[in-house]
Amino acid sequence: MSWHPPYRSSKFRHVYGKPASKDQSYDGLPITRGVHDNHCCAVNPHFIAVVTECAGGGAFIVISIRRTGRVDPHHPRVCGHRARVLDIKWDPFNDHRIASCSEDCTVSIATSSHNLTAAMATVKVWEIPDSGLKENLITARKELLGHSRRVGLIEWHPTAKDILLSSAYDYQVCVWRLDGARVVVKTPVCVIRVHTDLVLSVGFSEDGSRLATTCKDKSVRIIDPRTGHLLQESCGQSHKASKVLFLTDLNLLLTTGNSRWNQRQFALWDPEDLTEPLLEEDVDGGSGVLFPFYDPDTHMLYLAGKGDGNIRYYEVSAEKPYIHFLAEYRSLLPQRGMGVMPKRGLDTKQCEIFRFYRLVCVKDLVEPLSFIVPRKSDGFQEDIYPMTAGKEAAMTAREWLTGQNKGPVLMSMRPSTKVQNPYPAPVDSGLERSTSSAYLSGPNKLFLQEVNQNSEHDLTDLSGWQEDETQWVSARSTPSRGVRWCESAAFPPPAAEKELLQVFYSQQEEIRSLREQLEHRDSRIQQLELEMKNIRNQLRASF
Repeated sequence: MSWHPPYRSSKFRHVYGKPASKDQSYDGLPITRGVHDNHCCAVNPHFIAVVTECAGGGAFIVISIRRTGRVDPHHPRVCGHRARVLDIKWDPFNDHRIASCSEDCTVSIATSSHNLTAAMATVKVWEIPDSGLKENLITARKELLGHSRRVGLIEWHPTAKDILLSSAYDYQVCVWRLDGARVVVKTPVCVIRVHTDLVLSVGFSEDGSRLATTCKDKSVRIIDPRTGHLLQESCGQSHKASKVLFLTDLNLLLTTGNSRWNQRQFALWDPEDLTEPLLEEDVDGGSGVLFPFYDPDTHMLYLAGKGDGNIRYYEVSAEKPYIHFLAEYRSLLPQRGMGVMPKRGLDTKQCEIFRFYRLVCVKDLVEPLSFIVPRKSDGFQEDIYPMTAGKEAAMTAREWLTGQNKGPVLMSMRPSTKVQNPYPAPVDSGLERSTSSAYLSGPNKLFLQEVNQNSEHDLTDLSGWQEDETQWVSARSTPSRGVRWCESAAFPPPAAEKELLQVFYSQQEEIRSLREQLEHRDSRIQQLELEMKNIRNQLRASF
């Protein structure tokens, strides 16, 4: 038996939870008392949406993320459903579009745009300005009619635009395409009918090529969302899974649920083989559902129980024992549901790595809760803020339906970071190229200023610059241009900004693959050493 040290070094070992003060919270919200096991809250960098109690139908409220404090009890709401709202989700690629489902067997899509007019109200577009709602909204942009019973779950595709998934009490999971012109959509692009009981949770993989589901029949399934074919199914009955999510960067699957002795627990699975879990660990004897949240940038797992006041957080690795307990945040106020701010909305100056929005029903309060890495420096911390998923979609709905798989488009969390073209722009042919900064303007001058700040020498005066054929294209080859491009025969400069972005994203993919190879290097070395040892033993035994 190998020995493990009692303490494990980690940069997130001292992460702590910091709740917001009451004036920075959202007070006076009549949070829903429904018994459905959903988050009932959705957050993005512009808005926060909360499912509320409403007589005579279903409603949820949408307010500006900066409008903290006491909320007006007569604040306008979204009242497009005829029954209780069960789930709401913001579009990851459009901060002004939100999806909601309810017990009236419909799924509604609301959107906001400053370019819309009142005349377009006939197509059921919900216009939500940046400052929040000014009046109740009763119509929606699209209505999806395909389930025979109430719809309980919805989920957006993580990388493809205009793809939405819904699950209902008719045991069916429908995949919808929303880029069409029809207002009322009655035909989904795919209907998944492999479940024998109520679907409790759904989760996409990182590129959206696989779909994981948990069912009331205690089975965990992995499905192809394009065709509806069943890829994997668990056969064990010891773990009753309720929630599921992919740990995509580690190629693992996590479920939370209950054991046969009714203990709350989580289990870790290999997505390629669901015959038995890799790890099962009991948490406590509580009765509420455990909501799992995973941050692929920091490899941290958060477990928050419905009706609990505490949140446990762990660090996940690809090697045994896989999950390492870090600490626990405790509060006296129980939470009904949780909303999560996307990474692009966090405060990097405070070293904030995760932010919850806890729904506290006993006080009609939505409390922001930030998890912070304690650091002495106020600068940008690159080690805890790697490239993360951005707001831009990686592909269209048509591309995904034709079989393409793409990871998320990454962005940097460094403040005011932009991808700039490092090549000088061409000028008129009648002007001669000058190396003095007096003839540079716009992005070229800014580029030289940035280079000067990062260099020990002054590059504005280039009078002593000596050209050679490896640095500049010969002036004879391009006599009509006043500026000669810095290029080589093997790597010509991109002809347009779009090509430059494609080169940038391809380089990011190559960097990611190299990092994955480095992470698996040690395990591969150990495996090869064991194989060599076994071969050596076999040779000795043969002689």
